Amino acid sequence: MEKITTEEQYHNQIGKDQFTIMKFYTNWCPDCKNLDRFIGDIVTENSDKQWLEIDAEQLQHIAEENDVRGIPSLLAFKNGQKVGHLHSKFAKTPDQIREFLSTLS
Repeated sequence: MEKITTEEQYHNQIGKDQFTIMKFYTNWCPDCKNLDRFIGDIVTENSDKQWLEIDAEQLQHIAEENDVRGIPSLLAFKNGQKVGHLHSKFAKTPDQIREFLSTLS
């Protein structure tokens, strides 16, 4: 997953006419490390989507403007609009993430 490091990069990526899935994480988060153990398979299964990650502490204002209150969180964007948000308590298993992705259309 490509890491977003600037606000400009974030806006450029979410503005695309395809689903962009943004993983919000921090380095110290144990649930984030657990997610990293299985997210690769899900990314491969959903190669039609762009997958990116953003450190919620490094770009805190972006996390706040997107109502990221727990990590890890997965947000879906298309054409610059947030179209889905999988909050941290629902992003703990592969099945939860697959179910979230299946709601995107």
